[in-house]
Amino acid sequence: MRTVKAAAAAVTTALAAAAAGIVAGRIASDAGLKAPPGRPLPGEPRLTVHSTAAGPAGGRIALTRHLAALRPGTYGLVGDASHAVVGDVLTAEPHSADTVVRRLERVTHGTLAPGDKVWLTPNLHVGDPKSALGLDHTDVGIPGELGVLPAWFVPGTRDTWVIAVHGLGTTREHTLNVMEFLHRHRFPVLAPALRGDAGAPRPPDGLNHFGETEWRDLDAAMRYALANGARRLVLHGWSTGATMALRAAAHSGLRDRVGGLVLDSPVLSWELTLRALAAARHTPGVLLPLAVRAAQGRTGLPSEHYGLYADRTVPYDGPYERPEDRTDDTGPDRPPPPTLILHGPDDTIAPWDLSRRLAGAHPDRIALHTVRQAPHAAMWNADPGAYEEALRRFLTPLM
Repeated sequence: MRTVKAAAAAVTTALAAAAAGIVAGRIASDAGLKAPPGRPLPGEPRLTVHSTAAGPAGGRIALTRHLAALRPGTYGLVGDASHAVVGDVLTAEPHSADTVVRRLERVTHGTLAPGDKVWLTPNLHVGDPKSALGLDHTDVGIPGELGVLPAWFVPGTRDTWVIAVHGLGTTREHTLNVMEFLHRHRFPVLAPALRGDAGAPRPPDGLNHFGETEWRDLDAAMRYALANGARRLVLHGWSTGATMALRAAAHSGLRDRVGGLVLDSPVLSWELTLRALAAARHTPGVLLPLAVRAAQGRTGLPSEHYGLYADRTVPYDGPYERPEDRTDDTGPDRPPPPTLILHGPDDTIAPWDLSRRLAGAHPDRIALHTVRQAPHAAMWNADPGAYEEALRRFLTPLM
């Protein structure tokens, strides 16, 4: 009798442990599946404002000393009710051992005061193309799979349109970083909101799918562009927006109209990115495989076998695949269009090595511009001049 009771207790304990593991995996998977637009991704530290000062050569701001605060380049600085733009680290400025002084370019809205908690963001601008950059634009509605997607259209004189697609944790305001450059080179630009963004339809399950289903929104934007005067398309995506661009280039019925891809910090393995996001939330390593399984169970995401995406053009055979989009020439054997990847080894969210391998697999089609000391989706921020020069060289043959 005691043996039976002991066995029953052991089974009960095992079942309770398994149930706890499932719950823990589900919670850990939220790090990627529920990353809200416009909020910092897990792992992005909150910094404290120590002081601000005006000066003849511009403003100064002292922040908590941290590797993030030492990043080179230009970034947005966001607080609970403020947004500012900070430039380079000013190493020659007097500062205490626990602070970093950066150039304070401008305060877009709100105020910055000592003690405020802030974080760095790739988003330099707040608002729309007109309010942020002084660019005339039209607010348009794109008929999408789940409903109407709001979008900005900035006109240009060329018949090659750039469709700019933001990624994980950001909004279409992120695309404003390159909008002025593209306008200066006379490209029409279409920047859509995506499912889950403010003003756009919610996904049926309320979860991010790392571009696996969201690419349908990009496909809708492609259809809109071609119906309104575009003859050729360049798809410029950041993070999971880059994943959407790869999916569209492989599977869209309009893929032959894609003249080029610009992929900034592409997520080429959703599993590795989910693990990175969960780990940044201090999830124990033993629970990371459970987070991946939970994400698959909740979304139907395909298993990847790590690194496989680095050697092929990311095919997808999921439940949202439409029969009219499937043809004999999709999948890993279809060569990608001319592609520029902008990525770097300091990205802790989307492994740079996969971008390096993808470029190495197609050296005649894909160019890799390596950016160092840049976090995820902030390749432009680290060195705007070099980024735009690489972009100019890539786009010139497509003009």
